[in-house]
Amino acid sequence: MLDTKRVSLTDQIARVAQVASADLERARHEVLATPIDWVAEYGEYQSGGWWTTSLINESGEPSDVVIRDCQPKATRLLTRLPHTRRLLDGLCLTTMWVRRARLSPNSFLWEHRDYGELNALEKQRLHIPLSTNGSAFLVVGGSRVRLRTGHIWRLTPTFQHGVCNLYGPDRIHLIIDCYADDSLQRLASGAELDETDIEPLPASRRPDLDEHVAVARRLFRLGYQQAAESYLLRLFFHFALPMGGAYDLVVDLYKSFGLGEEATSWQLKKSVMLGG
Repeated sequence: MLDTKRVSLTDQIARVAQVASADLERARHEVLATPIDWVAEYGEYQSGGWWTTSLINESGEPSDVVIRDCQPKATRLLTRLPHTRRLLDGLCLTTMWVRRARLSPNSFLWEHRDYGELNALEKQRLHIPLSTNGSAFLVVGGSRVRLRTGHIWRLTPTFQHGVCNLYGPDRIHLIIDCYADDSLQRLASGAELDETDIEPLPASRRPDLDEHVAVARRLFRLGYQQAAESYLLRLFFHFALPMGGAYDLVVDLYKSFGLGEEATSWQLKKSVMLGG
C-alpha cells in the first residue's frame, strides 16, 4: 500500500492507462516523418530548448501554442497526422488544447505552476510520451518521475513542477489539456505509480546549498550572470526544495551584490511562475 507521501504524489502525477504499442509506434513514426515548424514559446519558463506545435486549438493554426479556454478545432497539422488523430479520438475526451512538445538535450522547464490564467472549470493535463530517454524527467512533489512510453500520464499542473532533458536525445510528448468529464474520470480511475517510476530527491541541507551558492557567486563575479542564475534554478532538479526555493536563491544572490532592482525583478518572476 502507498504511504501518505506517495498518495500525495499520485495526486500530482500518475500513470492512468496504457497505450497499445502499435498505436504508439504509428504516432511516433508520424512525428519523425512529418515536417514540423516547431515554435519556441513560454520563454520565461525555460532555459531554451522547449518547442511546441498545436494539434487542436482555438484558431486551427499549428503555430498558435499559448493555451487558453476555447472552442477547439483541429489544426492544419493534425489533418496530416491520421494515426495521431485516431489515437486522440479514441480517448473520447473533451479537449481544450492538444500540443506536441519537444524538449532538446540540456534543456529545462523551470519550476512553475499552470492554469492560473484559465477559467475555473476543472481540467487536467495528460501526457503521452512518444520518445524519451533515461535522463529526461519531471520533478514534482520532491521526486524525479520518469514518464515512460507506453502509458498515458495524468499531471495536475496546479502543483509546482519542472521538466528537464539532461543528455538527450529529444523528449517528445503529446500533451492534452482537457476538461473534467465522465470520460476523463474513467480514464484516470486507475491512477498509479510504482517504485520504478520514482526517485525521491535528497533534502536541501543548508551546507549543501551554501556550496552551490558559492559556485554561483563565483560565476557572477566572473561576469557570467545568466549562467549563475541558471545554476541556481537547476537546483530544483537536484534537491527537494520548498516551493520557490530556487527563485529565492537567485533573489538572495542579487541582494548579496547590492542589486535591489534585479532582486525585485526575480521576486516578481517567482510570483508569475508560481501564481501568487
